[in-house]
Amino acid sequence: MNNIAVFASGNGSNFQAMIDRVQAGNLAANIALLVCDRPGAYCVERAKAAGVPDFAFNAKDYPSKAAFEQEICQQLLKEQVDWIVLAGYMRLIGPALLQEFAGRIINIHPSLLPQFPGKDAIGQALAAKVKWTGVTIHFVDEGMDTGPIIVQERVRIEEGETRESLQRKIQAIEHRLYPEILQMLLTRGEVKHDKKTSTY
Repeated sequence: MNNIAVFASGNGSNFQAMIDRVQAGNLAANIALLVCDRPGAYCVERAKAAGVPDFAFNAKDYPSKAAFEQEICQQLLKEQVDWIVLAGYMRLIGPALLQEFAGRIINIHPSLLPQFPGKDAIGQALAAKVKWTGVTIHFVDEGMDTGPIIVQERVRIEEGETRESLQRKIQAIEHRLYPEILQMLLTRGEVKHDKKTSTY
């Protein structure tokens, strides 16, 4: 069974959806670690409640991004993590993690990329008055929401749609789709720790 690490910065609703799927036997993975860059975030409480180890850090405690990413790498290797799953993690992934986990980092984003990358994609979509937005799951590269797309699902923006109503619709899709796609990748993939390679 693959070990996954979930990276989150806030509430952690996608993290909870994965915990629930694992506990229900619908996601064949071991959530080996939560990584959070905001020690007071609610996702840390979710981890504790589920018995998932967490590494919560404050970036200001480190001299550089490379320094805290190196410590994250050490934590991931200690837990024998196979895949990194970004779920509302608000930092760009740097070279240390990209090299160590090449092809094994995925992210979910609340828009139809390449539309509305970065922060507040829901607000961006509403401001642009588009008819459709959605959810994108993609591999992570050095850019902001620029990695190869795995799957997308559309969400219609209705007349009079509010930020709250649109967020509810998008999160309903995220909570279903993300565990499904992760299961697909884990089923297709075999990670070999000694060679630091993966196939999927």
